[in-house]
Amino acid sequence: MPKKNSAPLAIGELSHQTGVKITTIRFYETIRLLPEPPRTTAGRRTYGAVHLRRLNFIRHARDLGFAVDTIRELLALSDAPDQSCAWVDAIARQHLEEVEDKITRLSLLRSELGRMVKACSHGRVGDCRILDTLADHTRCASDHGAVRD
Repeated sequence: MPKKNSAPLAIGELSHQTGVKITTIRFYETIRLLPEPPRTTAGRRTYGAVHLRRLNFIRHARDLGFAVDTIRELLALSDAPDQSCAWVDAIARQHLEEVEDKITRLSLLRSELGRMVKACSHGRVGDCRILDTLADHTRCASDHGAVRD
C-alpha cells in the first residue's frame, strides 16, 4: 500500500511504493504514459503525488490486462472529469468481452490438452499420441484456437 506522502520521491522509492520496476517507469516516461518528472539541480528525477497516482493507475490497469494504448486512452479520459463516462464504460465492456472470449478459448485448450495427455500410453516416442495430435490439428476433439496475448 503506497504511503500518503507529499515529499518528492526518488525513482527507487516510487518503484518500491508502486511495485513497478525502475526500467518500466522509465519506459512509461519514454512513451509519455507517465509525465516526465522535474529534476533536481543534480539531474535526478523527483516524483510527486501525481506520478504516484498515475503509476498506480497504470499498474492496476496492466494487472487487469488492459493494453498500453487503451490505458493511454483511459488516462486521457480521466484527465477530463466533467465529461460522460460512457466511453470509459464502452472500453471496459469491450475488454470484458475479450477476457470472456479468452477464458472460453482457454477452457477448450485445457480440455484438449487433458484429452491428449490422457491418450498417452507412455510407449515409444514414435507412437506418441500427443505428438501425433500436435502434428495434425484434425486429431483434436475441438477447434480450440490459439490463445495469445
